[in-house]
Amino acid sequence: MVEWIALDRLAVSPRPGRIVGEAEHGAVLHPDFRLQVMRWQQAFARAPGHDWALYFDDTLAFAAALLGAWHAGKRVFLGGDNLPATLDALRPRVAGFAGDVPAHHAPLQPAADADADVEGDLVPLDEDQLELVVFTSGSTGAPSAIVKRMRQLTREVEALQAAFGEQLEGTQVHGTVSHQHIYGLLFRVLWPLAAGRAIQPRRFFHEDLVSALAQQPSVLVATPAHLKRLPEQLDWSSLQGQLRAVFSSGGPLPEEAALQARALLGVAPTEVFGSSETGGIAWRRWSAGQPQWHPLPGVAWRIQDGCLAVSSPHLENTDWWQTQDRVEADAGRSFRLLGRADRIVKIEERRVSLDALEQQLRAHPAVQDVRVLVLPGAREQLAAVVVPQQADVASWDDAQRRRQAQALGAHLASSHDAVTRPRRWRFVDALPLNTQGKVTFAALTALFRPQFPVVQWERREADTAALLLPLDPDLIAFDGHFPQAKILPGVVQLDWAIHYARDVFTMPPRFERMDALKFQHVARPGDCLQLTLGWDAAKSVLSFRYVSDHGVHASGRVVFGDV
Repeated sequence: MVEWIALDRLAVSPRPGRIVGEAEHGAVLHPDFRLQVMRWQQAFARAPGHDWALYFDDTLAFAAALLGAWHAGKRVFLGGDNLPATLDALRPRVAGFAGDVPAHHAPLQPAADADADVEGDLVPLDEDQLELVVFTSGSTGAPSAIVKRMRQLTREVEALQAAFGEQLEGTQVHGTVSHQHIYGLLFRVLWPLAAGRAIQPRRFFHEDLVSALAQQPSVLVATPAHLKRLPEQLDWSSLQGQLRAVFSSGGPLPEEAALQARALLGVAPTEVFGSSETGGIAWRRWSAGQPQWHPLPGVAWRIQDGCLAVSSPHLENTDWWQTQDRVEADAGRSFRLLGRADRIVKIEERRVSLDALEQQLRAHPAVQDVRVLVLPGAREQLAAVVVPQQADVASWDDAQRRRQAQALGAHLASSHDAVTRPRRWRFVDALPLNTQGKVTFAALTALFRPQFPVVQWERREADTAALLLPLDPDLIAFDGHFPQAKILPGVVQLDWAIHYARDVFTMPPRFERMDALKFQHVARPGDCLQLTLGWDAAKSVLSFRYVSDHGVHASGRVVFGDV
């Protein structure tokens, strides 16, 4: 049995034979990992400020930096990604960044002069003082900061080990989720470090996941979004019992996906239910249809106003936390989830269950998946984002989309009147996912504020093309440019011309200049523009012309050059 290390002592003293993880050059032993922690500790100790943001692609590098920052007494902020908007939002909150962020953010580097032989430099961490800040998106999509003390994380790791540790002895940990989120942090970093399970430093995707899992006894940390998309054509039989456990969190795993994952992977998925605010609450294992939820060790629960309330060491204090999850008690200490109370909405004074709408739409044979939401505005509207069964949505025209929406509306008519049915529909090949594999409100809402029109190509040839662009009033391009009226800006017309030209022509990457640019008539919502494109490869010149029933709107030439 591998020695368990309390989180507060993970890097305190070397354990020569203990493998922390795998890297390109081979196994990373505990003394090498400890040295990396010490290098980061010295770098953070010299750095000003209390709050620092970390982003690393490599999980082992992230783990060393996290422990180094904590050993230097820093509070650590974890952004979900390293996109410019995310880093810009973090910038006012922190003293600086460390990890895989652009050079203009001046990321902190580990110290080069740490002494590997000094054992007294690192003392046990203070789990009541050290903090981590993660972000979660609420119903509005705006990220909310959640502060977690190390004590809360420690208790949750201990609960996971008590519930599942025995079956995972001697395994290595693979994941399709990022350690930058609380689920990945616990399951891919903190719990494996404490339990002596080797960490795989990168996220895996379907193409190389099978070979990775088949090499030795393994654990897979995934999300419902990933488990729903396991390709059947891969050689899953090559796992030959090497996969000991599959964990899923971040949202409910549909029964069909759970049973298919069990058939392909050879092990029943274990779902862990909780949130960034509450920590882990309960688990269930899909060895049969619709299993009940069992509380994790140390978690107390009760039903309060029809919803689940919990008390556990994973919370900031001993108070009961009221969730918005409707539940009913099951046999023994287990319970069943009945949907979210906050997904009961009022539309024109009528109560509507978004869960019930989704459930009924999923029952339609043409629907693979769906999300129903309320679009904000002066008059709130129900909207649905639908993934059809085996359909290439990109090839649909407006008439096909309209027929599909009418068919699904008719399917709902037996139980929902016109007021309580979705009025707006979007059909997509896959639901939009963030880096945690979650479908967010912000991403769904953005589908109803498209950046580009739904185009219809009339001609696509080597040097000429033509397409129709109906101007939907909801296009983002109409926002804010002309406060008195919705007018399609000229800069957008130029951008669209280049965007669609790159779809059909092989063009150099660099924009050089514009020639003969003319804007003759304004384009408004409801207009249908015909865009004609011409490409002169010898001169690297793109010509474009927008016309409609109102005449010529714009025309011009764009000159390109090589890098």
